Amino acid sequence: MNYQETLNWLFNQLPMYQRDGKAAYKDDLNNTLELDNYFNHPHKKFKSIHVAGTNGKGSVSHMLASVLQESGYKVGLYTSPHLKDFKERIKINGQMISEDFVVQFVNDHHKIFEEIKPSFFEMTVSMAFDYFATENIDVAVVEVGMGGRLDSTNIIQPDISIITNIGLDHTAFLGNSLSEIAKEKAGIIKKCIPIVIGETHSETESIFRNFAKEKTSEIYFADEYFSSDYGMLSTDNKQVLNIKQNDKIIYQDLKLDLLGIYQKKNLLTVLRSVDLLIENEYKISNATIYKGLENVSKNTGLQGRWQILSYNPTIVCDTAHNLDGITMVVNQIQQTPYKNLHVVFGMVDDKNIDSILNILPGNATYYFAKANIPRALDQKILKKKANNFGLLGNEYKNVEEALKNAQKNADVNDLIFIGGSTFVVAEVV
Repeated sequence: MNYQETLNWLFNQLPMYQRDGKAAYKDDLNNTLELDNYFNHPHKKFKSIHVAGTNGKGSVSHMLASVLQESGYKVGLYTSPHLKDFKERIKINGQMISEDFVVQFVNDHHKIFEEIKPSFFEMTVSMAFDYFATENIDVAVVEVGMGGRLDSTNIIQPDISIITNIGLDHTAFLGNSLSEIAKEKAGIIKKCIPIVIGETHSETESIFRNFAKEKTSEIYFADEYFSSDYGMLSTDNKQVLNIKQNDKIIYQDLKLDLLGIYQKKNLLTVLRSVDLLIENEYKISNATIYKGLENVSKNTGLQGRWQILSYNPTIVCDTAHNLDGITMVVNQIQQTPYKNLHVVFGMVDDKNIDSILNILPGNATYYFAKANIPRALDQKILKKKANNFGLLGNEYKNVEEALKNAQKNADVNDLIFIGGSTFVVAEVV
């Protein structure tokens, strides 16, 4: 099989959450452990950092990978989902896994996949760990797919574990309250391995502390150590922030090439994690912290986080897809200057749709679209629901047509925002 034929086999043979939803979710680690045994435990051959959370775990993973890369380490990065190409999920020093490796991996091991019948995600985790071990990396930054306790990545013994925050997402699998979801994500806390929590929340703090105590793991809440009062844009279009500890500036004029204002929270999580890595004898200097954070997108290829696609009119996309994430994006839209607002918007059908529609800007023209995946919400249904919240606009059969119409209608001083789903953004970046 060539690369495309191999991908087709994977997508058709294995249940895939992005496509199949709940049918692809496995509520145990049996397949993962069986595959790990078959591949002779490749994750034990390199150091790792484990990153979970409702929002921000992708950004935190990429920031850490960039800092480690600038510090001279050979860094594996495993994230999901991909936007354009399957290979985005598995990278070393920003370079995607080769097509040849993907093809060879499936050709060599397809019999075990046919026998065990893992999910797409379970197979991908096995591929990533085998690739990282084969390429003899120093350290892998491993992003949790969903939850934590039962996620396929949760077989690793990392140097540190990270939980960025807790919000309501994937409630059909993880629970309907912040405390229930926190317990699932706390499942990545390992015995005697330090855990960094990005955001302190009254409903979840005691849960994390109790889990950490049970595992005799040191726990650190990043927002109790660092703060950032404000950010400004530099002439080269990067965020510039002063990071404080006890009202003293620790990092002055720290540049970040990720433009979402919500990245300030993620940045505090990264910096606290870096402190612990240094305590763990990682060789990371202030200079490489600055350089790594200034070049996250360049070093890792991260896309879709308040990403400016073009100007005149300004076109921005963001992969935020749950209530907490979209709330932060709406805040940034409100702080962005524009004459008129155009919103290209689509969602998947298993989100809390009404709560999200309820917070979207009313002073916009909407272009409701359906992403090209089976889980996408039909644009007619989305428009009807949105109309109930005073959100007005037309429906379009696909994202491309919606964006073309937005561009046609927009003035040079307008803002076009594209979002609502990772899969909507994937069709425009």
